[in-house]
Amino acid sequence: MTMKGLKRIDSNRIEVPRGYGTGMRTKGIIYADKALEEMLEQKAVNQVANVASLPGIVGNALAMPDIHTGYGFTIGGVAAFDGDDGIVSPGGVGYDINCGVRLMRTNLDRRETIPRIKDLIEELYREIPTGVGSKGALPLDTREQRNVLTGGARWVVERGFGDSEDLENTESGGCLDGADPESISKKAYERGRAQLGTLGSGNHFTEIQWVDEIYDESVARTLGLFEGQVTAMIHTGSRGFGHQVCTDYLKVMQQAANKYGIELPDRELACAPIKSPEAAAYLSAMKSAANYAWANRQLIMNRVEESFMRVFKTGPGSIGMTLIYDVAHNIAKIEEHVIEGQKKKLVVHRKGATRAFCPNHPDLPDRYKAIGQPVIIPGDMGRASYVLVGTEKAMEDSFGSTCHGAGRVMSRHQAIKNAKGRAIWREMEDKGIIVRATGRNTLAEEMPEAYKDVSAVVNVVHKAGLSRKVARLRPLGVIKG
Repeated sequence: MTMKGLKRIDSNRIEVPRGYGTGMRTKGIIYADKALEEMLEQKAVNQVANVASLPGIVGNALAMPDIHTGYGFTIGGVAAFDGDDGIVSPGGVGYDINCGVRLMRTNLDRRETIPRIKDLIEELYREIPTGVGSKGALPLDTREQRNVLTGGARWVVERGFGDSEDLENTESGGCLDGADPESISKKAYERGRAQLGTLGSGNHFTEIQWVDEIYDESVARTLGLFEGQVTAMIHTGSRGFGHQVCTDYLKVMQQAANKYGIELPDRELACAPIKSPEAAAYLSAMKSAANYAWANRQLIMNRVEESFMRVFKTGPGSIGMTLIYDVAHNIAKIEEHVIEGQKKKLVVHRKGATRAFCPNHPDLPDRYKAIGQPVIIPGDMGRASYVLVGTEKAMEDSFGSTCHGAGRVMSRHQAIKNAKGRAIWREMEDKGIIVRATGRNTLAEEMPEAYKDVSAVVNVVHKAGLSRKVARLRPLGVIKG
């Protein structure tokens, strides 16, 4: 539906004018072509306008083409706030702190993998705990848990589950400095104690894929990708630990907004001034949850590699599994960006949005400096996922950000209703995709038509210049919670 008051800027961008919502300090920009514009939710557009009213916002309030309604901020939302006079808001990060994606390459090709894909999916399903409340094989005492919160993926690698190259190929080296275990509640510790190395539920997955199309041969070579190659993707976050951190600090931020006289268009946008003790405590706790998530994905990667070796009855050298990149898409980070010709420290909130830094950015590993940051965009379990790279245009227009996935077009309840009487697992198998899931309704909730077509979403950010397509990956098999 085309909404009254919105203005189309060009074929890939829509403006939410300052007068669209009360108190807007800047305009909103939604990345969408005409087809995706028809899928816009009124509430999600209102959320973009609401974010534009928050104090200290710099530039525009942004929404990527996978936009859909979220808590406070829209999912697919990006907003930056002044590092001195701005705010931080848990609603701009979300409940699943550092939900993100990890992509691994292998030496295997599709032809030799297809005969063993059923066995491989069964092995992954046995090895990686999935579903609500799932427990990992590495329960932590309080001391070890605190070390995970401050060490992130480094802690996992130090225990022999990976190597230093994994850390180089992970955003922020798999660990944010400044995490303070004292900022974490007892309940959050309890929820996170047994969940390290678990996938969780909902849209989280481990997927085996193959490279079916390459758009940029040179960049693909740098990433170690070739046509027909088998890859593995992990999509999960900080589990119940991060959810509890968000829950705890939403209460703190609601009190802080009242304390500092911040007028909120929506109480879900509860926030605190960046220089306040409440903001410092939240950022410290958020970093702890982010580090937990990086440790979680690092540990799951080890399980994936072991599963491959058992099924193919060979060693790690033959499988050749190495990490291409791991990137967060639910996080707030203090970054430097050029605003009106001047470098400025900003608090960049990305909620359902992926970092997409340009070539030669100092935060990139040396191997990727010439091509830009790898960007990993998962789709639904029946269609495709994409590998892209970041661009200078993203630095100029979106604080180095792009989309994070396909974006839902159907609620979970509606998807379950629409799937009644259908065998989604059989439909997937008829397409040559083997699926396993723990939750009774998971496959119905996650059926492909519950999502936008990820190719349409990726084409918008590619044409808008926020990231550049490198390769398309097709699913062979997936495990879900």
